[in-house]
Amino acid sequence: MTIRRPTRAPGRADTATPRPAAPPAPVGRRRFAELTGSWRAALRIARRESRRSRRRTALVLAMIAMPVAALAFLAASYDMAELTPQERVERRLGVADAQLQWIAGAPVGQDEWGESWYTTADGKPPSKVSAAQLTALLGPGSRVTEVRPRVPLTLRGPHRDEVVNARVLDLTDPLARGLVRFRAGRAPQQPGEVAVSPVALRRLDLRLGHAVAAADGSRAYTVVAVVEFPDDLGPVVALHPGAAPSTGPEPDSVWLADVPGTVDAALVSRLNDRGVVVTARHIGSATGADRTWLGSIMGDNPNDLSTGVLIAGLGLLEVVLLVGPAFAVGVRRRRRDLALVAVAGGDAAQLRRVVLADGVVLGVLGAAAGLLVGVGAAFAGRPLMEQYVFSARFGGYRCWPSALVLLGGVAVLAGVLAALAPAWTAARQDVSAGLAGRRTPAKSPGRWLALGLALVVGGAGLAAFGATRTSPAVVLTGLILGELGLVCCTPTLLGVLARLGRVLPLAPRIALRDASRNRAAAAPAICAVMAAVASSVALGGYLASDGARDARAYRPALPTGHVMVNPIGAAPQPTLAQITDAARNHLGVGAVAPVQTPSCGAGRSGYCDIAPVLPLARACPWQPGVQLPAAQRQQARADPRCQVREADYFGGYVEPGVDDGTALPLLTGVDPATTAAATAVLRAGGVVVTDPRYLHDGLVTVRVTEVEAGPDVPITAHDLPGYALPRAIGQSRLLLSAAAARQLGLSWSQTGWVIGTTTPPDEEQQARFAAALRPFGTLSLGVEYGGAPRDVSPLLLLLAAAAGLITVGAAGIATALAAAEGRAELTTLAAVGAAPAVRRLLAICQAGVIAGLGSVLGIVAGLGTAAIVLVSVNRQYASAWPVSDPYPFLVPWPALGVLVLVPVVAMLGAGLFTRARLPIERRLD
Repeated sequence: MTIRRPTRAPGRADTATPRPAAPPAPVGRRRFAELTGSWRAALRIARRESRRSRRRTALVLAMIAMPVAALAFLAASYDMAELTPQERVERRLGVADAQLQWIAGAPVGQDEWGESWYTTADGKPPSKVSAAQLTALLGPGSRVTEVRPRVPLTLRGPHRDEVVNARVLDLTDPLARGLVRFRAGRAPQQPGEVAVSPVALRRLDLRLGHAVAAADGSRAYTVVAVVEFPDDLGPVVALHPGAAPSTGPEPDSVWLADVPGTVDAALVSRLNDRGVVVTARHIGSATGADRTWLGSIMGDNPNDLSTGVLIAGLGLLEVVLLVGPAFAVGVRRRRRDLALVAVAGGDAAQLRRVVLADGVVLGVLGAAAGLLVGVGAAFAGRPLMEQYVFSARFGGYRCWPSALVLLGGVAVLAGVLAALAPAWTAARQDVSAGLAGRRTPAKSPGRWLALGLALVVGGAGLAAFGATRTSPAVVLTGLILGELGLVCCTPTLLGVLARLGRVLPLAPRIALRDASRNRAAAAPAICAVMAAVASSVALGGYLASDGARDARAYRPALPTGHVMVNPIGAAPQPTLAQITDAARNHLGVGAVAPVQTPSCGAGRSGYCDIAPVLPLARACPWQPGVQLPAAQRQQARADPRCQVREADYFGGYVEPGVDDGTALPLLTGVDPATTAAATAVLRAGGVVVTDPRYLHDGLVTVRVTEVEAGPDVPITAHDLPGYALPRAIGQSRLLLSAAAARQLGLSWSQTGWVIGTTTPPDEEQQARFAAALRPFGTLSLGVEYGGAPRDVSPLLLLLAAAAGLITVGAAGIATALAAAEGRAELTTLAAVGAAPAVRRLLAICQAGVIAGLGSVLGIVAGLGTAAIVLVSVNRQYASAWPVSDPYPFLVPWPALGVLVLVPVVAMLGAGLFTRARLPIERRLD
């Protein structure tokens, strides 16, 4: 009997026991799955939006990719230029097995690459090293050749003498030939033949087979080859060993060795015991090629690393502020789509992810584009960087992957940070207003203003504290906090200006209203301009103050425009008449006087210190360089005897000379009446000083000390009739008459000539003057330009130009985004009969609001920052002794002049590139 189960009737539920339900997934796993799916959907939406808004996407990509490309270019170029230890060894050895340097007559220790060493016992360098000695140390079958890498050489060029780096090596030897690359010609085979680098060939205007002479006329060389040294692409000349014979121990001379076997550790140890440092090809392991990149870039000081990080943070803030308006406008144009996401059940976190995904996608794309462009440019521009920047061949094609990964991460972070504020705003928008296409009124809560003011005050105080402690990292931290505070205050300022703009005409009123309503886009653009301008003005103010301080502390050697001519070497010297003729023909002057320098008299060898002695009643009782307590420092600052500038304490050398009044006016620049009085004293057997403190009761005490005998043991000291020059120009001098020099037991000789000119001769005049004196030997020219050691004006203009470029870019970006956002309002203007010129005028006013307001805020913030830093630094040295020159507060007018014109340029550019025709939307029936 078969029993069948009853089947379920159609349309009836199964009343059987239900299957047990699957256990619920853990909360953490479910949450992770939801988060992953949410981000996946947000990234898909962001990718689709980037394709739909191509212009905005291109704008954001350009702003993110440009700094990434520049930094990637620098990173790859640096990585290629920095040689690994193995590459350095290959470059130093060429085809040789080892490089030897005999540095001492005692055992030495060295590292595995032979780049650093130390002596283990007191030992002097060997008097002379020969190839036979080194060959004996290496063993039978070995061979060596000498290379002298640095030999000073001055050659006569077509217009002026050229100083080149000469290397002495035998290029006919295969060991030395491996150090160079032949471009043309053959190796020099005799002392009168040379091989030159391409740069030296161009500077000396030579060709193969041409002759070039030494500047002193002692020898002439024939160019037989054009060679390139990979470690020096500058002007280099390869000399035959016979052209510069070694007359003694050469401290930098090295030997290339070829050994029959391998250079093992035993051979290196045996050579180290004899005082020879070895660089071998196979001793160092390849795994030892670790390079401390951050240490080589930032240095060993942690403050340098923190300063670099803060500067990079300022750059990141600038990029975020420039990119932020584009994301803000994109969020407003997508507010209906975001409202639909909210209606479909999306919460505030999901709305934020949708906007933040834009930053992630565009950050990744910008990073990829910037890295590709930067690395590609570094590879393509490698020959130019080798020749004109590093002046050496790179080791190979590489791109520093760790730095590129860091740059890519920073680029993505910049995109996310730029989208952070728009994402927060999108999550808080009114859903019904977004669905209806209405704008929600912009609000600027008071807490943001309070936070901004607190950050401004705190940042200013921190910058002042860092300036007193001379800590750049603390100063930069204060500046960043202050700029963030101004960023927080800017939206409130826009609201206040919009209310005040009711009295303005139509176009500027609309521009201010739009900036107030679109604060999420206008405020970052204004802050970007402000940050760039403030940084430029603050740094420019400090540089201008520092330059003025250096100019005030500058002590010229001669009156402005005068020239000092000194012979070099023991070659025959020109006569006074020959110098005078050359100066009259090529410098346009004939005022020339010989300069004579005293020295130790007969019977004494060595160097004698000849100096006036300051009277005890006028000498400061506290010695400079001694750490004094605070009370004694205060007494020293109040003592009239100690009221001397710091430069006079630490650079108070008095240059002695022998003169009868002929060179005195050219050396000191005094007037004829003073010259006549000083000349009378000199002819009477006295001395002349340019510092009145040394003159007491009509006398000057002059002390002569033989340095080799000890500085505290004077040979002689005499009180001589003296005269002090009032308002003398140039360094402090002591001019002795011939009678005074004989009384002190001194001899003197002519050491140069001084030429008086009204204006400094230019380079062409100097070249012609030097060429006229070539037949009389090698001479050096020293021209006194009468100014500070450096001119900061070009740097100020460069800073202003960089800030101006950012200002114009930010104004253009914000104006274009405002025009795209306000298209409906432009249509309304057209509908009510506004003229087409209104749109152009509106664009000009919008650019003026961004550039003008940002520049004004930046100038005020920059001047305030510079004032805080300078006042703090001056207060730090207010109680120091010796008294140091304070930093004056100077306004960088060249930079401010450029920055004032930049908003005008931005406004004119906006008016020029804006289409005047107002848009007319098609009416829907």
